[in-house]
Amino acid sequence: MEQMLLEYLPILIFLGLAGGLAAVILLASFIVARQRPDARKNSAYECGFDAFEDARMKFDVRFYLVAILFIIFDLEVAFLFPWAITLAETGAYGFWSMIIFLIILTVGFAYEWKKGALEWE
Repeated sequence: MEQMLLEYLPILIFLGLAGGLAAVILLASFIVARQRPDARKNSAYECGFDAFEDARMKFDVRFYLVAILFIIFDLEVAFLFPWAITLAETGAYGFWSMIIFLIILTVGFAYEWKKGALEWE
């Protein structure tokens, strides 16, 4: 039992150092940085509209559409990395499978573009 716990000791040390370093960096940013937000800094930035209290308020569905498109193409990149690393082992079958996958995603992107989903009027 003691031998098994000793094997996990480097992992625990690493996690402790990572947590300690994260805490030190966060604390240092609060100490060193100026904490004087003004109205411009606190204004709505990412979402494009002010925060609201009522969840039943209507807002544009294009926010969701842009988020879904981002997730789709983010996942495409996530699939490309393991494919590129194992391309020598997968051979021609793996190569052409990924090309078909990329063509399907490109056709979907072209369809979204043609339908005007990326236009922000």
